[in-house]
Amino acid sequence: MEQLERPLPAPLAPEAKPYWEGLKQNKLMLPKCNDCGKAHFYPRILCPHCHSRKLTWVEASGRGKLFAFEILHRSFNPAVKTPLPYVLAMIELEEGPRMLSNLINIKPDPALIRCDMPVQVIYSKLNDNFTLPFFQPAEAK
Repeated sequence: MEQLERPLPAPLAPEAKPYWEGLKQNKLMLPKCNDCGKAHFYPRILCPHCHSRKLTWVEASGRGKLFAFEILHRSFNPAVKTPLPYVLAMIELEEGPRMLSNLINIKPDPALIRCDMPVQVIYSKLNDNFTLPFFQPAEAK
């Protein structure tokens, strides 16, 4: 896997703690509403669908599809030292929510990357406290 250099996250919201703790264990955890049954991302204290406070955490499959992407030829943040170009990706998870990440382990070439292509999560341990989820093209089943 390519080395991705970036600033460390600074999680401040206590409601996101299960998300960050799950990543340390190579688990993609999502909040899910007990009232409407929908998972969502990013973590928050209310369900964005029905506004219930009755939330639990579920482990996501780590699979989804590429919803949208952009190939960056210039970093949007000078602190990100990831070699250019790289792929900024909006991933639609099997569980429904979309999350922003990077598409890795594929050449950043629009001839190779397409919306709706299957992807799977891959974990990148930055240090003992932080692991980040990235996505790569899914292996054929």
